[in-house]
Amino acid sequence: MDRAQLEALGIWTTYHDAFGHRYDLSEDAAAQLLEAMDVAPGEPVPDGREDVLVTGPHRGAWVPAGELEYEDGSRIRVDGPLPADLPLGYHLLRRDDGVTTTIISSPGRAPAHPERIWGWAVQLYSVRSRRSWGVGDLDDLRELAGWSHEVGARTLLVNPMDAVVHEPDREESPYFPSSRRFRDPLYLAVERIPGAQELGAEELERLRALATGDGRRIDRSRVVDAKLAALEQLWEQRGRREADPGFAAFVAEQGAALQRFATFETLSELHGGGFRRWPEDLRDPTSPAVARTAEAHAERLAFHTWLQWLLDEQLRAAGEAAPLMRDLPIGVDPEGADAWEWQEVLATGTTVGAPPDELGPEGQDWLVPAFVPWKLRRVAYRPIVETLRSAFRHAAALRIDHVLGLFRLFWIPPEGPRAGTYVDQDRSALLDILALEAHRAGAYVVGEDLGTVMDGVREELVGRGMLRYRVLWFEQQEPAQWDRYGLGSISTHDLPSIGGLWTRAELDVLREVGAHVDTERIERMRRDLAARAGVDEDAEVADACVAAAHLLGGAGCDVVVSQLEDALGTTHRINVPGTNAEDRPDNWSIPLPVLLEDIPGHDTAARVAAALTESRRA
Repeated sequence: MDRAQLEALGIWTTYHDAFGHRYDLSEDAAAQLLEAMDVAPGEPVPDGREDVLVTGPHRGAWVPAGELEYEDGSRIRVDGPLPADLPLGYHLLRRDDGVTTTIISSPGRAPAHPERIWGWAVQLYSVRSRRSWGVGDLDDLRELAGWSHEVGARTLLVNPMDAVVHEPDREESPYFPSSRRFRDPLYLAVERIPGAQELGAEELERLRALATGDGRRIDRSRVVDAKLAALEQLWEQRGRREADPGFAAFVAEQGAALQRFATFETLSELHGGGFRRWPEDLRDPTSPAVARTAEAHAERLAFHTWLQWLLDEQLRAAGEAAPLMRDLPIGVDPEGADAWEWQEVLATGTTVGAPPDELGPEGQDWLVPAFVPWKLRRVAYRPIVETLRSAFRHAAALRIDHVLGLFRLFWIPPEGPRAGTYVDQDRSALLDILALEAHRAGAYVVGEDLGTVMDGVREELVGRGMLRYRVLWFEQQEPAQWDRYGLGSISTHDLPSIGGLWTRAELDVLREVGAHVDTERIERMRRDLAARAGVDEDAEVADACVAAAHLLGGAGCDVVVSQLEDALGTTHRINVPGTNAEDRPDNWSIPLPVLLEDIPGHDTAARVAAALTESRRA
């Protein structure tokens, strides 16, 4: 094992987990990680540092002689320090020695966050209305946003709504997307599409009934099949025949990236599933076979670009009703659209996850690949830039899932999580790019920093104007003592709801998935909530939820969010980490027990909203 080579590539040869146990990288695992990075043992380490230079607010970095072309097309001669007044953005330095370097100029800090606000954390698919087709859609989000704003909420944290790979059994988790740049037609509100009423009330109701099923558990495959049946009719009747200037402008703005995504969607329909199962000549997005297929199916490509325009329009309308906080997953499906396009930059054969910790004592494998740091530099971080730019679209804020991945990622070789280790990322460059894209969007940033956190992460997030996470179950400090640079919450989608804890329904969830049932831990969490919130341990669920809202609203954090489930006193668990659809079919699939139209009249929801508004003002 060449430790110097591994260190130069950012690969840790030893680490300690959350419980203090030491792990040493094995020879086999080291070889597998080198192979994933496309570096032979003993080979000089490629760095890609001539390909890109990321500079922060102080500018002045030294560069070789050449012509610097600004993003706006203007040019100046440089030789030595970069201009102190270098505009923010992406520029090109054409050096006299023939090398072209991308210069990324960042403000270094994200825009300021609002002060003393609260909002809901929303699993949109679960927010169903009498109109919606089996899942909550973007028009439901718009309606929810309007009511939320009326009762005092100033943000809505929404689950990822990204596209997923077409499969007979569709992916349930919002955190396993095919693409982080394009959206899922699952969330389209069909009746809000121009011309939808021309299908006729009877046809619309027939398809809506197909989508809804028995309503007890969300069936995404059923919903998408029904919606696509309606969308294809609308495309034939109006979409492809009427040249909408907004659609044309969207296609022009999104450019080649949208066309490649539409090509992937079409190929996935033709050949099924992800790209690693396609004919070999279609696995390379630049192959002549792909170009021929795209040309032969140009009409279908246009249909998929039209769907993305509809999604963008409906997302824009929701964002105008109330400030949205969008959610960016840590990675993508290794067989999906983004992996197909950027496969040369990804570490194939490995995945990322988490070492053993309280949430996953055996470690977690999230089944998504990482970008190879040196290869990412070679392409001037374009995959990151494009992903962030899309994630900020129509958003007032962005939550970065597992923000620790901007600092280091836990890479897992084929042997599994216990053979894995950390790999350092280009933290400074990635944080500068994040700050730049946030600045351009005028949006603030929240970094989800739960798990095993290395020294300095939280300080750097705060130093760059980004909020960190403060979750009651993981905090020893009283919420009132939390500093303002955080997003405060009682729970998250991966933890028990207040109702589940209060009624002890959480114990049934643990038994259901075969997990260790730590009754004392649940009782301890329950007692802790009762003591902190000042509520009797034998109180009703609704009273516990309202007391928790008062506690959360009084937190020192400038931004706090309450799970919408806790505003309704629900007892179900949204997701159990480390389990799949076979282990627990309810993950990501349980609708709210109250229809959207009935939430404004729901007593507990009204009391929770009032408690949050009152305590925020206090």
